[in-house]
Amino acid sequence: MKSLFCRTIMRLLLGAVLSVAPGRLAAQAATNQDVQALQQEVNELRERLAEVEAKLAAFVAKPVPANGAAKTFVEPSRSSDAQAAPATVASSAPAEQAASKPAPFAFGDFTWMNGQSRQKSQPLANSFATVNLYLDTYYGYSFNQPRDNTIVGSGAVGRNTEWQINNATIGIDTNYKNVLGKITLQTGNQLAVTQDMDQTVNRGRNLTVANNKYIGEALAGYHFDKLDGINVQAGYFYSYIGLESYLLGENWNYNRSFLSDFTPFYFSGARIQIFPTDKIKIEPWFMNGYQTYGKWSKNNSVGLSNYWRPNESLGFVANFYYGTDTRDDPHRKRFHHDDSILVRYFNHPESAGISKMALSLNTHFGTQWDGVNPFPGRKEYILGSSFADRIWFSHDHLAWSFRAEGVTNPGRYLAFLPTPIGFPPGPDNYSLKLWDLTSTFDVLPTDFLAFRFEFISRHSNVPYFAGRGGTTSPDGWQGTQGVFVPDVAKHENRLTFAINWRM
Repeated sequence: MKSLFCRTIMRLLLGAVLSVAPGRLAAQAATNQDVQALQQEVNELRERLAEVEAKLAAFVAKPVPANGAAKTFVEPSRSSDAQAAPATVASSAPAEQAASKPAPFAFGDFTWMNGQSRQKSQPLANSFATVNLYLDTYYGYSFNQPRDNTIVGSGAVGRNTEWQINNATIGIDTNYKNVLGKITLQTGNQLAVTQDMDQTVNRGRNLTVANNKYIGEALAGYHFDKLDGINVQAGYFYSYIGLESYLLGENWNYNRSFLSDFTPFYFSGARIQIFPTDKIKIEPWFMNGYQTYGKWSKNNSVGLSNYWRPNESLGFVANFYYGTDTRDDPHRKRFHHDDSILVRYFNHPESAGISKMALSLNTHFGTQWDGVNPFPGRKEYILGSSFADRIWFSHDHLAWSFRAEGVTNPGRYLAFLPTPIGFPPGPDNYSLKLWDLTSTFDVLPTDFLAFRFEFISRHSNVPYFAGRGGTTSPDGWQGTQGVFVPDVAKHENRLTFAINWRM
């Protein structure tokens, strides 16, 4: 349109000049001075047209600022959250402020991190809300071949030689004029080994697992334009303790480490997300308990999550928890702490060979004290580390991850129970030492889909894993009568095939 406008003006002006020129030449004798004057006049008109064209081009190219331009705050998440694409919370900050101050953690690409979403974009998003879809389905195979098809000692995989939907979620994050809202609905096999285990709902009435477990996250809050952002929220939210995510598709390995399985996957309470700079997050928590919908006693629990990412290739995490989580014993206190470091030590995404390499180290210490000790003479604590290394190939479309870990838990106070009635009696009725090796190969056609093949070898100093006889009944079906001793083993080797889809 710009070129057509300019050509039209040029034709009109030249036509006017040419129509005037013959009259002049007929009325008076033509001279060289007349021709030069006309030529100069034409040149001046051309220069003026060039100026008009330049001004018009500048006017068309000038960006028009949108009203209520949003500034995005990126929250390290286990959906991530967490244990979450990274969860984003937008505020209606002015466009000038958004342009002058970078959003927290938006200075780099952290999709390589263990426990973080791989998505680099959010196709189901607009300026008002983001829709999140997630589907995790798996097939598990235990070489112990338990009669009842039940895998124990794992918070990730619960069934053997069956196709199962482990977790399916649909959620929406929204923000309007600094008002924050988030709700994620969930279903699947994983709820049976996490949410169904919450016993605080039996304290009093008016609280049930059935009315709560299908809600993964439900938060309401407000964003304050202070520092690099402050969010105040309350409801159900994913826990960051343990590094590896509640959503298995965000982890480098499909089966979580023992350490991450023993830590909370969700909290009921309130949190304040404080971003002092675009590289630091400090997040205090005020909760009902250690992965509970209700409380074990009159006391609430508190926690603190800290994230520091000095650059795109390095991340530090430190989380703390303190509470009273023992039934009828409010004097028994629990403390748990974990530290993590994540390092990307090689990055050539354009390479058809090795395109990226990274490692993560996650270390935990937790303890309980005072009150009534169920294991007299034994200190109750947990100590362990999990090391993982990941290598990406073929422009990040293939990846191989290796993990090794060791855990000691003399009081067994955070361990999954291997049978419905607890640990079987043995020479050592207290200690629990666990170690494993895990190898995972991923095929990653896009950021939204992964095909996962995994081998895991797990070991314990006491019987802890489901054996061939199973842990349910003589024939493996619930309710079957007869003499039955649960069959648990010290070793377990498993294969897992999984498909993770996320949009």
